[in-house]
Amino acid sequence: MHDQHRLPFDILSDLHNEVAARFGLVFTLPDYLVEIYKSFPLIIPDYNADESWTLPIPARFVISKDGIVRKVDADPDYTRRPEPDDTVAYLRQLVAGTKGP
Repeated sequence: MHDQHRLPFDILSDLHNEVAARFGLVFTLPDYLVEIYKSFPLIIPDYNADESWTLPIPARFVISKDGIVRKVDADPDYTRRPEPDDTVAYLRQLVAGTKGP
């Protein structure tokens, strides 16, 4: 995807949900959802490159150049995501120095 769309930033591909797990952002699908997901064209264990029926919780991190996590948005409900405009506004405030540590 990075090369196809000529993106100017890195994209994380997290096989086995290893990075998400380190952030506490992985959950195992209950059996009733496994059965539902099996009807989808995307087979979760294939996507995870292992046998797990786990998914990451959607999250967005703003990390400053000095490596400090400045903002975290994470919600297990994948339908509730932060607005991109809000994130861009936060980044602008951070760059301008109006958002503290």
